Amino acid sequence: MKNNLIGNTYKMETEFLKVKLFFESDDSLEFTVLEGGGLTAPGHAEKVTTTIAEIRPNVYMIAWKEATGATVTHVEDHENGIVYSNATLPDGSFYTMKGTIQPFQE
Repeated sequence: MKNNLIGNTYKMETEFLKVKLFFESDDSLEFTVLEGGGLTAPGHAEKVTTTIAEIRPNVYMIAWKEATGATVTHVEDHENGIVYSNATLPDGSFYTMKGTIQPFQE
């Protein structure tokens, strides 16, 4: 089931983390860390398998597991440009972030 995210690139910004998100398909996302805020190195890029659920038009819940074992869940409200992100790192630390999400501009 194709959704409006597929084929698009977005910039997510929280108070300490900035990430470029490219939605390749319904179950594939490539992310690139622009600023890691101490959580990860800038420039780190990875392709992950995703689960995407459309909550309502232009609002999505997206979840994935990274190669390190970190798990991430986003609620992305593209209508209002807001993202809620929860991440659990391999060491068990848990981060809850809120920020903006906008189409990526080179």
